[in-house]
Amino acid sequence: MIRRRLGVNVDHVAAIRQNRRTSYPDPVTAAGICEMAGANLITVHLREDRRHIQERDVRILRQTVQTTLNLEMAATQEMLKIAYDIKPDQVTLVPERREELTTEGGLDVSHHRDHIKKYVQNMKDADIGVSLFIDPDLDQVRAAHRVEADTIEIHTGKYCDAVGDNEQRAELTRIVDAARTATKLGMRVAAGHGLHYHNIASLVPVVEIEEYNIGHSIVAQAIYVGLERAVRDMLALLQV
Repeated sequence: MIRRRLGVNVDHVAAIRQNRRTSYPDPVTAAGICEMAGANLITVHLREDRRHIQERDVRILRQTVQTTLNLEMAATQEMLKIAYDIKPDQVTLVPERREELTTEGGLDVSHHRDHIKKYVQNMKDADIGVSLFIDPDLDQVRAAHRVEADTIEIHTGKYCDAVGDNEQRAELTRIVDAARTATKLGMRVAAGHGLHYHNIASLVPVVEIEEYNIGHSIVAQAIYVGLERAVRDMLALLQV
């Protein structure tokens, strides 16, 4: 039996808190429950506008997370300083626009190669692992390799939003090709964005994908069954 790693993104717990500017629900508490349920890493996205996760959350998580702390962030000078200070186990570089509801696409590594390569090196100098959140595009995969990223996280949004079997199969093929190419180039492969308890099934057999980062569907399911059960149910689906 192969066990895929599950990263639980607790941003949506923080989003509920920020809706009312209360002190609850606390994403730090949620992260602890996720770990006790078997999650392999905790993912948070510290956005420029601080719409959900706050610096306070990341600082406390750095002290309390017992597995792996994965900090999603834009490749800016502000975030570089924060990462240097907090020292997460890994950063995942993502594109970011203030007006977007959620991250809408992958990082364009090809067109920003020099900047990203320098940024990746800065992270490695601080002993922080680097993942790049990219679309399942072979040019972007090769660009990620050229900038010496440790890992790519494949953006699965188009696969999740695909209408009809043909469109979904086409997007799945793109993901498989990207994952296989990245593995051949020596990079680890993760996947995430829009994944839930039903559409994950077609991706789990892709042996090159070692890790899944999932947030919204787990937090949504937790409303009905509780957070611990929601995490355990997703972990069960990742066993093949």
